[in-house]
Amino acid sequence: MKLTTSTISESSTLPAAAPTLPAAPVSSDEMIVFEDVSKFYGEILGVNRVNLQIAPGITSLVGPNGSGKTTLMNLMTGLLKPTQGLIRVLGISPDAPEALFQKLGYCSQFDSFPRGATAREFIEFYLRVHGYTKQETAGLTQAALERVSLVEAADRKVSAFSKGMRQRVRLAQSIAHNPSVLVLDEPLNGLDPMARAEIIRLFRELADAGMYLIISSHILHEVDMMSDSVVLLHNGYVVAEGEVHGVRDEIEEHPIQILIRCDRPQVLAARLFEHEHTVEARIHNDRQGLFVKTRRPDDFYLLLNKVITEQNLQVESVAPVDDDLNAVYQYLITSDGGQTR
Repeated sequence: MKLTTSTISESSTLPAAAPTLPAAPVSSDEMIVFEDVSKFYGEILGVNRVNLQIAPGITSLVGPNGSGKTTLMNLMTGLLKPTQGLIRVLGISPDAPEALFQKLGYCSQFDSFPRGATAREFIEFYLRVHGYTKQETAGLTQAALERVSLVEAADRKVSAFSKGMRQRVRLAQSIAHNPSVLVLDEPLNGLDPMARAEIIRLFRELADAGMYLIISSHILHEVDMMSDSVVLLHNGYVVAEGEVHGVRDEIEEHPIQILIRCDRPQVLAARLFEHEHTVEARIHNDRQGLFVKTRRPDDFYLLLNKVITEQNLQVESVAPVDDDLNAVYQYLITSDGGQTR
């Protein structure tokens, strides 16, 4: 993975041109800024001496569990206060939640829904708290449901939803008030491959419209697919940041292991072994899952969609296995683009 900072160079072969005015510096009020930010939980390090300036587009926070991704997001949203340092979100301090959440939407990786609430009611409740009228709330709720493809299920109780559908509800709630900044902690967890592709397309649409999206992930090929920039975290430190170039090339050197939980893993294994994308496939001990290793995750997920459809498989979840990803991170943070701490 190459993490670089954009530079402008002059070429001696270019014809002389009229002088141009230098680009106006970007105001800190147009950025998400961390200045020497640290957070300690007693003697335990959360993040340490973080200095970042996040611009519009999709910025992915990347690192294994415990690297500091969620801590950084909780500091950004005001759910945690830094032990030291300064944070500003488009000029607003996280200590001013009423002003902050007019511009910011947050989707955590965990959910907790009011008992008996439907998807529509859940979103409407938060919009009314924001101060929207009943008529405004109805329109914003419908638009958010359409964006995450939940209109048909909108009036069903959330308690009956699958994990992936609950994830869509929380995503709809976070974007319903049309924020400028969207903070998303592992937003693709629990989604099947087709749903993941749909949500990634939505993220790109939002970013192309000028929104700031800060997304935590430990799924490297998805980071490469959707991100404009990446912040690589390791043990609470930012070890590399900048534009994303060639993440997929680095991943291909290290097979990624994926756990697929489904009703007929034997059938899935047999079909996957017919294709070159599959390095290894092993049935889980409980016979309800399949471990698959692949060096080409993008091609593999396309194949997986096809097999699931053809065989009418009932899939509960598709997720990478952390133990294998830790080896990839170790490689990335010790390569030319990063450094160990």
